[in-house]
Amino acid sequence: MEQKILDSVNNWLNDDYDQDTKNEIRRLMAENPTEITESFYRTLEFGTGGLRGIMGVGPNRMNKYTVAAATQGMANYLKINYPDTDLKVVVAHDSRNNSRFFAEVTAQVFAANGILCYLFDSLRPTPELSYAVRHLNCHAGVMVTASHNPKEYNGYKAYWTDGGQIIPPHDKGIINEVNAITSIHQIKWEGNKDKIVIINKEVDDRYLEKIAGLSLNPEAIQRHKNLSIVYTPLHGTGITMVPKALEMFGFTNVTVLASQRNPDGNFPTVASPNPEEKSAMQLAIAEADKIGADLVLATDPDADRVGIAVRNHKGEMELFNGNMTGSLLIYYMLSQWSAKRKITGKEFIVKTIVTTELIRTIADAFKVECFDVLTGFKYIADKIQSLPDRRFIAGGEESYGYLIGDFVRDKDAVSACCMIAEMAAVLADEGKTLYDLRQDLYKKYGYYQESLLSITKKGQQGANEIQQMMTGYRTCPPMVINQSPVIKIIDYKSSESIDFQNNKKRRLTCPNPMCCNSSPLTEPKSPSGRRAPNPKSNSTSALRRI
Repeated sequence: MEQKILDSVNNWLNDDYDQDTKNEIRRLMAENPTEITESFYRTLEFGTGGLRGIMGVGPNRMNKYTVAAATQGMANYLKINYPDTDLKVVVAHDSRNNSRFFAEVTAQVFAANGILCYLFDSLRPTPELSYAVRHLNCHAGVMVTASHNPKEYNGYKAYWTDGGQIIPPHDKGIINEVNAITSIHQIKWEGNKDKIVIINKEVDDRYLEKIAGLSLNPEAIQRHKNLSIVYTPLHGTGITMVPKALEMFGFTNVTVLASQRNPDGNFPTVASPNPEEKSAMQLAIAEADKIGADLVLATDPDADRVGIAVRNHKGEMELFNGNMTGSLLIYYMLSQWSAKRKITGKEFIVKTIVTTELIRTIADAFKVECFDVLTGFKYIADKIQSLPDRRFIAGGEESYGYLIGDFVRDKDAVSACCMIAEMAAVLADEGKTLYDLRQDLYKKYGYYQESLLSITKKGQQGANEIQQMMTGYRTCPPMVINQSPVIKIIDYKSSESIDFQNNKKRRLTCPNPMCCNSSPLTEPKSPSGRRAPNPKSNSTSALRRI
């Protein structure tokens, strides 16, 4: 074991950490030295979105000490940015193991720093936390969640005063303050408990009212209120809001999957509570087949992502990926706004750079501007914030996250579930389904196909492998992918693109170089001295984004 790891272990054993923590460290030292290495080889990084990691003892794990250090860093940064201000924050949590405990630790540290902390009385969805930040006029917010990760994980999402997750310059500023916490003695643990205010139904009601106000076709819902829907919260927070929201929209035939209804941080019926994975949807699909349902909706543990399944022309339930669902939602919103003559030229939608270009094609058809932003919903929130004189209609990303309206500044599976169900009701008026609409969009705007392969690299070795892979892509990128020549390399870290067809290197001036101008740099040199390809006009291109 490396000396720096042993030094870190000894620091935890000899400092004022609680006895249970020290006992667990000693047990792991005797029984599982590999876990000790993983838990102590580094400090869990407070990244641009907060913390996320496996729960356990040590500086590289989610525990009360790493959570408290992150909170102390946030408190320090808030005081720097808002001097002589009565600071307010709001804290929520999902259904994961230890989430309530971590949320209470977070609230206690904020309160000990003299900051008023609103704490939800029990689990709530991430989008409601985002809404609450602005509704309660808070300076920041924290959501304790690891989103759709496996049960071993937990996390800590940091939000700023606009209700969006932190972005530059605040992300770096908070990170610097968190990194400055090098001892648990720098953390204020207790005091000012009167600064913790428990909140409950009042925020719920306002949030649900906002969602109900999104409905564009209540008459169609009334005609098809018996649309058969199976909903599963995958043992998460969606159970607190999605059934209520669907009921407020007018749907009366919603079956909540009993086996996945109750919040449970062990997620006993799934390998991973991620609606992007087919296996997580199987029980809900089986229930839909059993009762003859028209639509399946599934939300992840913190209810910011939604997966759907619909009946195809064979009568089988078919899963839609995130790009498919996002395209349907954008088309529905734009077509309805157009039909109701609400498009004035000041409206816009937003998607991330890795999300299907079908959405842009649809937006162009309705003469609504589509903005591309870097991957991460916080950049969609920032785009909304940066255009106060224009009206945001909707946005989304391929990883099953969508946002309708702007009262939430993060992806919102609660409102998305409602709009997907409403869309199905409107289509039923025409004798069509969501599957039919998808086929119609392909016929009208062109066929788009994609698939996602997820590879997990765990621990210290995995982190090193990922770093080596990224270094390799930059120093010696592939010139051929699946027998197709690479015609362009886009590197968002260096803000450069290399076009091998035109032998040009350009500086990127916006997140997506395919939809904006870019400035020329120098003539590119082929990686490793290899000759740049000159593909024939009829060859299939391969584009690698780094």
